Amino acid sequence: MDNVFLRIWRTTELRSKLLFVLGVLIIFRAAAAIPVPGVDATKVADFIARNQIFGLLNLFTGGSLESFSIVMLGVGPYITATIIFQLLTMIFPALKRLYYEEGERGRQKFNQYSRMVTVPLALMQAYAFLRLLQSQEVIVFSDPLTTVTAVFVVAAGTIWLMWLGELISEKGIGNGVSLIIFAGIVTAMPSAVYQNLAQGGDQLSRLPVYAIFVIVALIVIAGVVIINEAQRQIPVSYAKRVRGMRVYGGVSTHLPLRVNSAGVIPIIFAISLLLLPSMVAQLLSAVGVAPAAKIAQAIDITIKNRTVYDAIYFILVVVFTYFYTSVVFDPKEISQNLQKSGGFIPGIRPGQSTAAFISHIVNRITFAGAVFLGIIAVLPNVMQTVFVTAFPTVSSGVSSLAIGGTSVLIVVSVVLETFKQIGAQLSLHEYDAA
Repeated sequence: MDNVFLRIWRTTELRSKLLFVLGVLIIFRAAAAIPVPGVDATKVADFIARNQIFGLLNLFTGGSLESFSIVMLGVGPYITATIIFQLLTMIFPALKRLYYEEGERGRQKFNQYSRMVTVPLALMQAYAFLRLLQSQEVIVFSDPLTTVTAVFVVAAGTIWLMWLGELISEKGIGNGVSLIIFAGIVTAMPSAVYQNLAQGGDQLSRLPVYAIFVIVALIVIAGVVIINEAQRQIPVSYAKRVRGMRVYGGVSTHLPLRVNSAGVIPIIFAISLLLLPSMVAQLLSAVGVAPAAKIAQAIDITIKNRTVYDAIYFILVVVFTYFYTSVVFDPKEISQNLQKSGGFIPGIRPGQSTAAFISHIVNRITFAGAVFLGIIAVLPNVMQTVFVTAFPTVSSGVSSLAIGGTSVLIVVSVVLETFKQIGAQLSLHEYDAA
């Protein structure tokens, strides 16, 4: 391990990228400590503590929500905009061609559309959240101008975070949005653990709960590592080609197909969508109209039903795993590249037959990966229900277990992906040096 860190430090380009990422994350955490003017953050923190859904969102923003920071929404609106546009590729052929067929330039334009939509989404979400807090008398603004100012400050914080994430992806290592979420979770974890341990009551009676939680956390970590590292290797052969007096090709290798090509993105997508119904319910309940209140009550009852919540969470993770895999992995393009380079899968005809074969294999292994990822995602929630049933007297000590499990899932996945990119960069520099 010491040798790896030494190699990273000696590689000038890689060291610069890592220091750049670290600097951006420090700037992000510094901004998270800047509150929106004119608000009592203590009341906001009490409100967040009483609401599990907003508690989850608060953890992803590194406590920015409860401190009413200028970056309280995190990168949530940007993730929502990305989800919307990737779903639209299934409806509008022009968007699909832009993303899949026009190369890097098309994807840059596609991402630009997502960034443009992030602006109105950030404004709407900031206004909705501020109105929700006002309706609950958590915050009080003296005049409409103060409300408008707060909305634009919060939306600007989200847009600024989106820019920082893009900078990390472009000039650093790893996915910028995922690393910002990772930084928020990691910085909030010590505080969450301390608050849990500092609760009143008999800590000795909670030891079985803590022990089981540690075991579940280890299972989640092991499962994430297994599912992220698992591959199906497809044999590939290259035909011999004679040019002059030299013979090229005639070698055999393999095409690695990952069981989970989507990484941590399905979890982030699923959680982003799960937060929306609760926010809609809170907004409808604040309207004061009878039909809206009934709809809000129905949504609230559905979301608070642990079984329904876990089932929706599981389904969303599975669906988004398939969806994002189809976005990042194109069997037709792989088949064309193999054919152009003279490669073929033994027993499979080049061209369309190869694409169909690869697609069939990807669908099968993605099913296993998606189901496994969905089980790992809901496992902490299931265990929390078991804890509350088995240890009713200490149920207050497990209120954050579901949040903790989801956090572990995201943290481990982001760390694995980042270390893979670091390893690839090290291998590239060693190859260039040789």
